[in-house]
Amino acid sequence: MAARLVKRCTCLLREAALLAPAVSPVGQLRLARVAHKTLTSSATSPSSHFPGSLSELVEREQVFTPYPERQEVDHLIEKAARPEELLDLLGGGHCLHQNHAALILIRLSRLLSEKPGDKASLVRDARFQQLLHLVNSQITTVWHGTLVKLLRSLYALALPSGSKELQSVEQEVRWRMRRLKYKHLAFLAESSTTYMQERESRELLAELLVHLERRWAEIEDGRTVVAMMMKVGHLSESLMNRLEDKCLELVEQFGPDELRKVLVTLAAQNRRSVPLLRAVSYHLVQKPFPLTKGMLLDLAYAYGKLGFHQTQVFQRLAADLLPHTPSLTSGEVARCAKSFAFLKWLNLPLFEAFAQHVLNRAQSTTVPHLCNMLLAFARLNFRPEREDQFFSLVREKLGSELAGLDPALQVDVVWALCVLQQVREAELRAVLRPEFHTQFLGGESPKDQSIFQKLLHINATAQLEHPEYTSPLLPASALIPRLSALDKKVTPLQKELQETLKGLLGSSDRGSFMVATQYGWVLDAEVLLDADSQFLPLRDFVAPHLTPPSGSQPLPPGAKRLAFLRWEFPNFNSRSKDLLGRFVLARRHVLAAGFLVVDVPYYEWLELKSEWQKGAYLKDKIRKAVAEELAK
Repeated sequence: MAARLVKRCTCLLREAALLAPAVSPVGQLRLARVAHKTLTSSATSPSSHFPGSLSELVEREQVFTPYPERQEVDHLIEKAARPEELLDLLGGGHCLHQNHAALILIRLSRLLSEKPGDKASLVRDARFQQLLHLVNSQITTVWHGTLVKLLRSLYALALPSGSKELQSVEQEVRWRMRRLKYKHLAFLAESSTTYMQERESRELLAELLVHLERRWAEIEDGRTVVAMMMKVGHLSESLMNRLEDKCLELVEQFGPDELRKVLVTLAAQNRRSVPLLRAVSYHLVQKPFPLTKGMLLDLAYAYGKLGFHQTQVFQRLAADLLPHTPSLTSGEVARCAKSFAFLKWLNLPLFEAFAQHVLNRAQSTTVPHLCNMLLAFARLNFRPEREDQFFSLVREKLGSELAGLDPALQVDVVWALCVLQQVREAELRAVLRPEFHTQFLGGESPKDQSIFQKLLHINATAQLEHPEYTSPLLPASALIPRLSALDKKVTPLQKELQETLKGLLGSSDRGSFMVATQYGWVLDAEVLLDADSQFLPLRDFVAPHLTPPSGSQPLPPGAKRLAFLRWEFPNFNSRSKDLLGRFVLARRHVLAAGFLVVDVPYYEWLELKSEWQKGAYLKDKIRKAVAEELAK
């Protein structure tokens, strides 16, 4: 076997030596490559037939035509400023090689991008049709880079989808897909994806996505991976997963604009890729990138949309945005406040600056922007220092405009005013009148149920916090709690609280758990204490907070009704022990309904390790609530 291999190598080298003077250095390289292939083939496939002559292999080897040297016509194409100059090149006696016709079409599309009205007349021009025919006849010899640009240009020139020349170029691209470099595939994806979707070139687009996914490891620069995520990531789940992996690999090379684009793309596609978000956040914090106003606004939007919390990033965004606040528009201020509200991040200096911005630009602030500001302030339970002036402006702007808003937005605005304790009787009447609220009573969608829940809170505000208000109110049938109010997953804190309370009460009739009230709030537990702080059975005594009210006996003299309210981690502002506005409203309503409130926040409960500690904690909380009531 070894002797046969040496003999073949000797023959091969002898023929190579004889042919060497007759070929160029490029040919010698090709001969060497053929010899390598032949040796490999012989070594790995003993049964294969050795070629009769090395010259046969050279003839069979595909020879690519080198790119021709630049000619005068190339300069004329680049310098052409009008379509007529390009079309005149066809009959000007110039020697056009296989790429020139394609280059003329590419230049035409660039010139016509500035004058889209001239496209229709150009397509009817006989010289343009001649140019298309010339390209179609030479399509197999057009170079790869020129070919992908040609396809983009034909799309931009708005050729009809049934055009033979366009279909020919699309088919040629499909045939060459395996040989195209990744940069060519990326160019196609970046520049032509929208056209492919509009023209229903589904087969070409599907094949392009497959090749982009299979060859994702060839991506070498951050700009390409970011462009792919933005342009085609949403079209293929598996491709987007690959691009996120490559993005993690290259994220150290990204500048601030690439990081911004990655976050905005993830937000637009609602993809909460935690590893990638962590990596981007790390580089935003660790590298002293100069962030422009637009970047800061986009970053705040992306983090808010994805609900991804990163304290150091938020601190930097707030600190960098504060100096830009005077130059922001009313829409940008509302957008930024809304983003931070989604993140539950209250930066007092920044929000004070937002409120001052609204006061300074009262005339240019529109009602929709003001509504967004109100909703953001209510979510975070933020009241500006110049509270009176701010809400005077709100009333002035909303006075006649409230009734013209979308019904759902009207409810949101009045609910926000209830949270901030700024609602007036006229605004309560506007949403509690029967002809308005009936449209939300039977809704089953999550949005309708959310609006109806806010109507219950508004109704409770009118009953509990505005004693002079009499009507209209929601009908009694609407106050009956829905099953969805109680059909929620039990949290560990909720389960432990109930078990500890049951141990303290000793009897099941001395307390109620998960009590749905007519005010739209659910109490974690309810108990009654007599004048000696002993537990009383609940079922015999009147309960006006239920719908319909239960019990017949009035409470004994000195008896107190206690409500236990647990506060989980999501109920608080980020990195704060301050409740969000919604839960501040709940606590106010429960107090106004005649309860003593026993607060059980998560950060205190987590410190309790034993059952004895938990029982002692609740006893101490009950004693403090009673003592505070007696001290009033």
